[in-house]
Amino acid sequence: MKLIIAPTDFSAISDNAIKYATDMATAMGTNLMLVNVYQLPISFSEVPLVTISLDEIREISENKLAELKNNLQTITAGKLNIFTESRLGDVGEEIAKLTKTLSPFAIVMGTRGTTGAGRFFMGSNSISVISKVGVPVFVIPPGIHFKPFKKVGLATDLEAVVDSTPVNKIRDFVQFFDAELHVLNVDYHRRHFTPSTPGETLNMDGLLAGMNPLYDFIENKDIDQGLNDFAEKNNLDLLITLPKKHSILERFFEKSVTRELIHETHIPIMCIHRMVKETALVKTLQI
Repeated sequence: MKLIIAPTDFSAISDNAIKYATDMATAMGTNLMLVNVYQLPISFSEVPLVTISLDEIREISENKLAELKNNLQTITAGKLNIFTESRLGDVGEEIAKLTKTLSPFAIVMGTRGTTGAGRFFMGSNSISVISKVGVPVFVIPPGIHFKPFKKVGLATDLEAVVDSTPVNKIRDFVQFFDAELHVLNVDYHRRHFTPSTPGETLNMDGLLAGMNPLYDFIENKDIDQGLNDFAEKNNLDLLITLPKKHSILERFFEKSVTRELIHETHIPIMCIHRMVKETALVKTLQI
């Protein structure tokens, strides 16, 4: 049975992502695992804080997870298998360990959220998790509720698509929901157009055979803004991004924090690592 992992820090934004993950798991017939990664509080003050033991922190985490599980089982009338996991450590590293052990279908997180001493910042932790796992990671803006994906956008730079596009993972979601797939390429005055671009477009079309993709070439100086504008105007239910060396990913999320682009568009984002050839990986490590 497939599994969706949903990290939580018990904040309002995190709770919204958990509800999204619950509805998504129900729609797709998967199991759901709620995960809380906790840390010891760190004081930056010379004034001593009231100490709390590691056992007490773990107990609080486990009790909150149990309460959340019970609430969700009531909402779903017990039709969804829900598991819980409480862990001490770094969010990205612990989720990565779980992913290697359990091979989940997807991970669903909120865009950001804090719980004081918990130090669980969903913005930076989303980036950390995505950088460490190979499965699709859904990042859910605040206030967004799950609905079946009918229109999906796939952002691409049309470079080395055969070697870098995780087509099977994309196909899983698109075909399950029988979604309309839009392949999105953002450029400005053809600055990134190369002699290989037409051929890469044909290669992409071959990879996505059976999904009947529609191609949209977006004119915008800012890639992130171009994607978000298109998503809003065309009522996309999901935007798929393929981070490259984390630079695009970090820019995408950092700019969304300062300009709240993601929050304004209200579009869930699914991030999937590009495939990397062994030779390309060696070259990257040598640089």
